[in-house]
Amino acid sequence: MTEFTIDDLRRIMRGSAGAEDGERLDGDALDADFADLGYDSLAVLEIHSQIENTFDLTLPDDALSRMRTPRETVSVVNACIGNIGEGE
Repeated sequence: MTEFTIDDLRRIMRGSAGAEDGERLDGDALDADFADLGYDSLAVLEIHSQIENTFDLTLPDDALSRMRTPRETVSVVNACIGNIGEGE
């Protein structure tokens, strides 16, 4: 995997939370807190876990605290992918 996209996140969210969830990730929703989108901390933890399992990644310990919005989530995952590509 070379890049994690918002479409990847949508698929994870649909698989974790239900078919209609993840469809709302357009426009301003990309920068809305997950809580404002109706996702509690347990749902965000499940999304985090599904990203790791689906893409065979280990996200940093502080990833959850930096994954407050869909856009931040994509950014955190891509930073991790970039570090793997650099051999770190």
